Amino acid sequence: MKLTTLARSLALIGLSTQLAGVALAQQSTTPTQKVERVEITGSSIKRIAAEGALPVQVISRAEMEKSGIVTVEQLIADLNINGNGMDNLASNADVAAGSARGNNGSSSANLRGQGSSSTLVLLNGRRIASHGLNGGSVDLNQIPFAAVERVEVLKDGASAIYGTDAIGGVINFILRRDYTGLQVSTFVDATEGGGGNISRTSLVGGLGNLETNGFNLLGTLMLSDSKALRGDQRGFVNTFQPNRGLSVDTRGTPYATVFPVSGFNTILNRVGSSAGPIQPGTTQQMGGGINVLDLPGQAGCGAMDGGGAYDEVLWNVASAKWACAYDTGRAAVLQQPVKNTNLVLRGTMKLGDNNLLIGEFIRGRSESEKRFSHYQISTSALSTSATFNVLYPRTGSSYDSVFNEIAKVFPSIAGNYGAPIAFRWRCIDCGNREISTTSDTGRAMLGLEGSWGSWDYKAGVSSAYSESQSELGGGYYYTTGLMDLIKAGTLNPFVLPGQKQTDAALAALAAQSAAGTTLYGGKFTLKQADASASGPVYKLPAGDVMAAVGLDLRRETFQFRGDERTTQTPIFLAPFDNTNLLPKPVSRDVKAVYGELLVPVTKSLELTGALRRDDYTGFGSTVNPKVSARFTASKDVLLRGSYSTGFRVPTFNQVFFGVSESAYSGKDLVDPAKCPTLKVDPTKPGCESITPTTLFGGKSNLGPEESKQATLGIVWQPMPNLIANLDWWTVQRDGTIQALTLTSLVNNYALFSDRFIRDGAGNLVTIDQRWINAGETQTSGLEFGTRYNTTADGKKLTLGADVAYLLKKKSRLIANQPFGSSEIGVFSRSNDLGLRWKHTAFMEVSQGDWTGRLTQVYRSGYKDYALPGVAAGLIKPAEWNPNVKPYVLHHVSATYRGIKNLTMTFGVKNIFNQDPPFSAAYDSDTGAGSSWDPRVADPRGRSYTASLSYSFK
Repeated sequence: MKLTTLARSLALIGLSTQLAGVALAQQSTTPTQKVERVEITGSSIKRIAAEGALPVQVISRAEMEKSGIVTVEQLIADLNINGNGMDNLASNADVAAGSARGNNGSSSANLRGQGSSSTLVLLNGRRIASHGLNGGSVDLNQIPFAAVERVEVLKDGASAIYGTDAIGGVINFILRRDYTGLQVSTFVDATEGGGGNISRTSLVGGLGNLETNGFNLLGTLMLSDSKALRGDQRGFVNTFQPNRGLSVDTRGTPYATVFPVSGFNTILNRVGSSAGPIQPGTTQQMGGGINVLDLPGQAGCGAMDGGGAYDEVLWNVASAKWACAYDTGRAAVLQQPVKNTNLVLRGTMKLGDNNLLIGEFIRGRSESEKRFSHYQISTSALSTSATFNVLYPRTGSSYDSVFNEIAKVFPSIAGNYGAPIAFRWRCIDCGNREISTTSDTGRAMLGLEGSWGSWDYKAGVSSAYSESQSELGGGYYYTTGLMDLIKAGTLNPFVLPGQKQTDAALAALAAQSAAGTTLYGGKFTLKQADASASGPVYKLPAGDVMAAVGLDLRRETFQFRGDERTTQTPIFLAPFDNTNLLPKPVSRDVKAVYGELLVPVTKSLELTGALRRDDYTGFGSTVNPKVSARFTASKDVLLRGSYSTGFRVPTFNQVFFGVSESAYSGKDLVDPAKCPTLKVDPTKPGCESITPTTLFGGKSNLGPEESKQATLGIVWQPMPNLIANLDWWTVQRDGTIQALTLTSLVNNYALFSDRFIRDGAGNLVTIDQRWINAGETQTSGLEFGTRYNTTADGKKLTLGADVAYLLKKKSRLIANQPFGSSEIGVFSRSNDLGLRWKHTAFMEVSQGDWTGRLTQVYRSGYKDYALPGVAAGLIKPAEWNPNVKPYVLHHVSATYRGIKNLTMTFGVKNIFNQDPPFSAAYDSDTGAGSSWDPRVADPRGRSYTASLSYSFK
């Protein structure tokens, strides 16, 4: 079949160097040469590569190397169509709550902002096991990146082909095959500012040629190491910027802040009152915390490393005028340290002329370590709390100095001398909290593929697993022993800056360490058998009608293990999640059949239809169709479009996990039943700040969510060396599986009043945030791509750009309610951040053995979060900017191939050393970042890359 000029050029826009090679090769094919059909992600029909013109972006290994991409997470972050959710290692580096729990050491994809559970990840066209701790999304760390030949990204829903999860799109990692020789490669990405260095070393070996020897054996071993980047290694991490509208809310400080607690007599209050002493000369009661360092004549909060004055105006808490705060962002790890080891063994043997027997064995280990803020220990009057009655005693060595300094400013407390001190303390000597996670993954596959007459077929059986285990490191201590040390006065929360705990106190603290305790573990297992065949069924004047049929049988199994100690001695703040314990594995069976038909109606019009029926244990059956069209309007213009339906079943953790509790630590929440304005205002009864417990966990009655997707596009080639495409897309999801944010629940109290749990006195004590099927989301956008190349004076110039523009992003909580306001360009605490414009543009020049590349990456800005005082209009900081600025990076690289069998690439990423744009969003101890947003930016700064690859042939 002779390809038209436009069809050949589709490979260039179709975003694949490889497809271009196939298409251009077809131009010179003689009638006696065999034209090989290939399967492209998103279809089961094999065809000549350039014929399909699918909305598939193909990224070759060479492109990734020239871009300085070392890890799969870096690759996904560079995709303009990937969303900006809390799916990367930086977003989950701190204390995790709600839906982020169970993601230790995991990094995920999130195409078109539909979520990691709605993005299907394949390896050589087949599913792989989900993360062992959450039983839902795939951990990208298990991908053997050094063995990847190319990555195909389908920018469309594909439930009609692949079944569940393929709502946002499909990412297919395709490994090398039929390689002969030995190749050693090493890659280094070193930051200029220190910390966060990344390295990778790989060995690839192949023996035997399929055509001449009838077999090929391929092996790949990869070792990669991403070093930790700490918050205190980057100057932009600074939460004390009140002039820009940002300040720390955490009043637990290295030199403790004193608080009144209503359940006890303390130096600041009597039983029954938590209002605190009255500021002399005013009527203001100072119950929001008093720190001696912040009092007149003292050293100031800044005397503490990481400390600063609490900004009571920004946070709208007048009673905290004398409190200090601590910057937890500096204590967090901005890039989690991760070590990956991957092994791939693959054997291929010819059976006759047209059949291949394939065996594949993949193993991987990923070792990560979360390292975040030190313990915050706060006296509690709740008898169920681990810190109940934890008070600093009169016998403590610092008691008199603390009492006397506070009494100088508040003489009304003189009569309370001898009462213990209630406090909020950041235990620096306890060390940063650490949780290490080891994930072992693997897959074994045996397959057969080839042709029978004019039909192609493939079949295979495989077994894959992901098993993860998290372990406590430093910073965790046994509860009773730790609290007893404080109550006895041995461990002192009031050690002045420059001083230290006694040796006896440190030794006693070390004796209570819980380091090495297994926190929890989990295992996801996937067993699969699949078969498909495709070929011509009828000949029309315009060409062959092509068909494909297939079946897919899977069993998915998940088990979560909690605290398995024989004696479960409590460990303070250790997130064991024992409520999620699954003593016996839970499983589901999936049975699916599907078919696809391609009809060449005319020489210029091609229609394709696909249909798949899935039967899921516990959820019944679902049928999903897809129709698409490709019309060549002229030799320069091609039109394409598609419509499909999709679905996603709940993940194991969304259905089977128990209920976990987390204390809300922010100060911007009110009881919606008592405060009509929904804004914190202590002067208005009922509008006081509240800190209820939030519930999160599985819901056994969750059902699948459904979706409708459509695309419509045009490809235009006005001249042989210039081509451009413009595609519109839309995704509508109904009955979405979601955990509603506190903001959504509070703002829609009338709809969800049953999720606000009260005590006998009517006080709000708990908010239920567990998963629900609720409402509808609508997302749509435009994608533009262009490529231009020319040759002059022995130089080849290539220019290109890919743009993603978000047109619509909105949702409604229930079907009979109106849609909310646009979610594009607006800060969201934990959901996907809808950036309006994202693009990547590049210029590449090649001459002889040299290739140079300059790349620009752009992410548009958005409307920032505002702290309560700013939101209430009580203050406008001098440098307040309600908008987060755009994030723009530039990279440069040079590749040299002038030495036989050796390829060298050197580059600089983030040439101008651009910091992440400032954001006033305080992290609230959920790992969302302080003074920057890890969903948008890379905190590493300027880095230098070097890649060396030598082949022995």
